[in-house]
Amino acid sequence: MSLPPLTRRAFGAVSALSAAAVWAPAIGVRAQTDGAALGRVTVAVGGQGVLYHLPLALADALGYFRLEGLDVVVRDYSAGALAWQAVQDGAADVCSGAFEHVLRAQARGHAYRALVVQGRAPQLALGVSLRSVPAYKDLGDLAGRKVGVSSVGSSTHLAASLMLMRAGVPLREVSFVGVGSGTNAMNALRSGQVQALCHADPIMTLLEQKADTRIVGDLRSLKAAQDMFSGTMPASCLYAPQAFIQKQPAQTQALVNGVVHALKWLQTAAPADLVKAVPPAYLMGDRGLYLAAFSRVRETYSTNGLMPDEGPATALRVLSRVLPELAEAKIELARTSTSDFVRKARQKYSV
Repeated sequence: MSLPPLTRRAFGAVSALSAAAVWAPAIGVRAQTDGAALGRVTVAVGGQGVLYHLPLALADALGYFRLEGLDVVVRDYSAGALAWQAVQDGAADVCSGAFEHVLRAQARGHAYRALVVQGRAPQLALGVSLRSVPAYKDLGDLAGRKVGVSSVGSSTHLAASLMLMRAGVPLREVSFVGVGSGTNAMNALRSGQVQALCHADPIMTLLEQKADTRIVGDLRSLKAAQDMFSGTMPASCLYAPQAFIQKQPAQTQALVNGVVHALKWLQTAAPADLVKAVPPAYLMGDRGLYLAAFSRVRETYSTNGLMPDEGPATALRVLSRVLPELAEAKIELARTSTSDFVRKARQKYSV
């Protein structure tokens, strides 16, 4: 049976998500009406509107960076790997993205550090198109199929790889296809370009509510992440080159202060507070959908911004299974993150 295409409302909603990058920089600019004493910091993000980056978005939207005297400009990219590349190329100062990029950077001889942890679980899910795979029974049915990820090398790619490996599916039997985020990712699944998709919310909740997509792998809760990784897996964080941290300690501290302030706000925020705070485009035209997606991942946000004690070791152990460069490198875990800025921010905001 053929399934109906995206409704006009749903299509417009996802298109709005893709355009969400327009909102965040504008909010930051409007907030700086009286100038920023510490100047400007550019943050690269892979998929600005997804819940994965919510603490950063809130710090921006609520004016917390402005309170710190910092002008933050967010530049959006279609995938986390591309945002990381932007920092390497000098197009951005700091990245909001997956902690594993810090590990991979060190393996390649680059000094990066995670500054503040936003998420304690990947917040990703793997969905299968029942239109493309109508007789789907288990992950083994994806052998010989195409799995959509934001880009090869991004956290969506690694999460999908880990889920498939755990199910005993050889990765050589699966083709990973970079499909970006937002409208592009959803259309790639619904058009049959890919038969499965690994993505973040609220996209996956929207797909889950449709009859043609089945969630077959879920890392949107602390329990699911613990079961998968046998430890706390640091995911979304702000990270920066060591050179930037050393040259701009005041800007770095202000940036961390803003995110820690947002994490504190998030602990007690009511649903009505959240939908008022985020840019309207993030809601995808459906507040109920957005809040349903948020409720799935709310517990995974860090309560204080600190790197979990076992976090770096867990990440290295897990990711070494799929990244030969990490398995072969001598990673100095003590150099992958710093808690100095978070500790000062916690004192300031009593977190």
